Amino acid sequence: MTQVKQVYKCNVCGNIVEVLHSGSGQLVCCGQPMQLMEEKTADSATEKHVPVIEKKDDGILVKVGSVPHPMEKEHYIEWIELTADGISYKKFLQPGDKPEAFFPVKGEELSAREYCSVHLLWKS
Repeated sequence: MTQVKQVYKCNVCGNIVEVLHSGSGQLVCCGQPMQLMEEKTADSATEKHVPVIEKKDDGILVKVGSVPHPMEKEHYIEWIELTADGISYKKFLQPGDKPEAFFPVKGEELSAREYCSVHLLWKS
């Protein structure tokens, strides 16, 4: 059974989908079941992946790791998502961008996650 906000990846073509509505079926792409991406929370690599949330006067800044993550063609942060008081906001990034996203919103209950092209899904 799928759950809202789960992220799945096709290991054949690389398609990535996020579940918007729970269902009982299995997600399939290229004739094979898609892989559920587990949200990692502990970093053991040299570059850091766990999102860092910073409240600012005019919104919320999410940085990827305490050390800036590489943003190269073959290894970069594809997107950053902030959930503030149950509402989700997402910013898509490209190689060369800063590994961070600013969201002009307020919130008390905050969480963030990001997707690395090499090391996959991470959350704070």
